[in-house]
Amino acid sequence: MTTKVKALYDFSGEVNSVELSIKAGEILTFIRDVGAGWYEGENSKGQVGLFPENYVEKIESAGPPSIPPPQLPSTYYEEPPGEDPWSAENSNSNTNQQQNQQDDFWDDDWDDDSETGQQPPANAHSTPLEFRQPALDIHRGFDTHSVISTNAGDRAPQAKKNFNRFSAFVKSGGESYILGTAKVSVSEAEKVYIMDSGTMILWNDQHKGYNVEVASPKKESKMRGLKSYIAYKLTPSYNGIQVSRRYKHFDWLHERLEEKFCLIPIPPLPDKQISGRYEEQFIEHRRLQLQLFVDCVCRHPVLSQSAVWKHFIECTDEKMWKAGKRKAEKDALVGANYFACLQVPDKVIDPFDLERHTENAHRFVTSMDNSVKNVMALAQDQTKKCQTQYKREYQKIGLTFQMLGTSFDLDNSSVNLTTAIKRTGEAYNNIGKMFEEQPKMDWEPLADQMHIYKGMLASFPDILQVHKDAVNKHKEMEKSQQMALPDMKRRTDVMSYSLLAEISNFHSQREEDFKTAMKTFLNEQINLYQNATLELRKALQMFDQ
Repeated sequence: MTTKVKALYDFSGEVNSVELSIKAGEILTFIRDVGAGWYEGENSKGQVGLFPENYVEKIESAGPPSIPPPQLPSTYYEEPPGEDPWSAENSNSNTNQQQNQQDDFWDDDWDDDSETGQQPPANAHSTPLEFRQPALDIHRGFDTHSVISTNAGDRAPQAKKNFNRFSAFVKSGGESYILGTAKVSVSEAEKVYIMDSGTMILWNDQHKGYNVEVASPKKESKMRGLKSYIAYKLTPSYNGIQVSRRYKHFDWLHERLEEKFCLIPIPPLPDKQISGRYEEQFIEHRRLQLQLFVDCVCRHPVLSQSAVWKHFIECTDEKMWKAGKRKAEKDALVGANYFACLQVPDKVIDPFDLERHTENAHRFVTSMDNSVKNVMALAQDQTKKCQTQYKREYQKIGLTFQMLGTSFDLDNSSVNLTTAIKRTGEAYNNIGKMFEEQPKMDWEPLADQMHIYKGMLASFPDILQVHKDAVNKHKEMEKSQQMALPDMKRRTDVMSYSLLAEISNFHSQREEDFKTAMKTFLNEQINLYQNATLELRKALQMFDQ
């Protein structure tokens, strides 16, 4: 008898692999259990491939649970011997081989700004290390892949979710950190402090705030014009020294941040794009999106002080850049090892309070994620209507009145009335043009802000799961040892303090960002209707002349 399974969660299989993409609610034919937590099955289209065992259930089982997707099993593909990027021995043995490929940040690898998609690092797994969110380009109309409505009838494909975002956490010794077997040295400059304010856990941010301006996008080329790219000028407010960076530099930075800070949601970059990427409108929109990303990093108390970020916004010398780039890529304090940098309060975290906070965070993230997607869908809908339907309707009104005025031209006795009627038609035509241009003033900035939060919210389920796994590991060890393990409890608390501090920071920045975004949106809406009213008033005055 053929066995059927039902997908509980979305899973996006790797391109050019034996993995099979599935969607929640999809019915598949079970073929066999291949082991290591993977099933082989066939979908309704006849496509056969592998998908995680924990992402499906027997067809007789209950409906999808409200809990987030479980962690994926270990990758079906084993790392080739000697290719562990976290192995110091392998790193040393491959240094000469990788030198020519990775050291030069301005070599052909980096200069080829084809922007056709993300380029994996040299030792990347078959699954991506980071989550990527597509950007929205409202001027050119929304990419349907960028907006995911929660309506049941919406069949827009879902952006690829990074279920293996924390492969760096595992490979850098997550379990070793909890067990206390990981040994890394931390300098005083690398220490990060967390404090208990009495009402919430906070990053102890004692640094003076600053901002970085992203400006002057310019098309540049090399190899006599065979290769071209857009360079942006970044200027920190604290030194005023300008550096030039390209999208691929941002991409490299993003990978480093995600690799190092496994419990901090990194804001997403705008998506790569080929068509129209040198058009003035697209370039300016990309600059604004990069500015949002930079603003998020600048405001974060940890990211804004990280060495890799400072190197990115400060380094102007090519040789120093290469040295700093190599240093960042060989950083030992990444993933789980980074927790050795954290200095937390001595107070032991109450497990019941911790569970309450994490459950509240999960419920909030789930709800906000749906709401953000709805706002993005609304922005898509309103943008299309402004540029087509609203514009067309107002200009139709304008044309009708102008035709009326033209018919009055046949009688010279009512010149003033004829002129006033024509002016009324012109007013409605101008209002139509206002609506066409309006999205870049209100809907586009709002959607860009939603894009930032959609990307960060997508990281939280994995962040919460990693923390939960650490807590469960501690419980498991205490149960097996039949005794309290205070040192292990302390290390688990370090991770818990980090998570709670990040949750507090997220809410603080969320309040500030959404207050600013909504005020900007409403002010621009008011300006639109005030300008439309002004056009009508000018037309009205013509009838009194």
